[in-house]
Amino acid sequence: MMYLQVHNANTYCYTGGKAFDAAKPTVIFIHGVLNDHSVWILQTRYLANHGYNVLALDLPGHCRSAGAPPASVEEAADFIIALMDAASVEKAALVGHSFGSLIALEAAARAPQRVSHLVMVGTAYPMKVSPLLLENSISQPMKAIDMVNTFSHSTLAPPPSTLGPGTWLYGGSRALMKRVLASNSSVNVFHTGFKACDDYCHGEAAMAQVQAPTLFVLGRQDQMTPAKAAQSLVSKAVRGQVALLDAGHSLMTEAPDGVLFAIRDFLQHQPS
Repeated sequence: MMYLQVHNANTYCYTGGKAFDAAKPTVIFIHGVLNDHSVWILQTRYLANHGYNVLALDLPGHCRSAGAPPASVEEAADFIIALMDAASVEKAALVGHSFGSLIALEAAARAPQRVSHLVMVGTAYPMKVSPLLLENSISQPMKAIDMVNTFSHSTLAPPPSTLGPGTWLYGGSRALMKRVLASNSSVNVFHTGFKACDDYCHGEAAMAQVQAPTLFVLGRQDQMTPAKAAQSLVSKAVRGQVALLDAGHSLMTEAPDGVLFAIRDFLQHQPS
């Protein structure tokens, strides 16, 4: 792992157990609302051991990263570009899940020459959040966490390749979300993240600015961001591909190998 100074605040980046090597291609992983770097554990460790630099960050104000949580997708995208500057990375592949997918999209639009590949996992546009979830994220966050977990999962236990046999996906995800929420006593990162998703209105315009090849990794059983809700972006991607997996919104734990292999093959076979 490593810490980078971004906007005068420490930013935690998980490196997959390998030292950062400027000579290698870099992949930046961006998590979604009430998540952290750990949701990418399988994918990041594999790539770190197969020729890539991996930077899986905790967004500002989340868990091990200091600073103010981004209040908009645009603000978070500027942060990603600043993170690349702090790491002296001229060009990187961006991989984002849910909220993170919108951040990756906007960053790729704002600095198209600096993004080699764009991967959007569990994405949709517009990424509207129900008024009930927005309200509960403030007034009854534990209830909202339960709601999100119900909508995000299509199975009770993960395949053996991810967290291990017998792991309870609902319980593990709930525990992670509670920990992330508790990590910031000043700002409700649950509501802040949801509102940023709900407010974002530049998705199609951003996709028109993206020069990098784009991979959409979508779940057939996703109730949070249904696969059909990504079609407005898919149709505007200049070099777009779709990987449709048997999973809900929590694709990295429900279809860990599918997500990994889709990303691995995309990075290997697409021009940078």
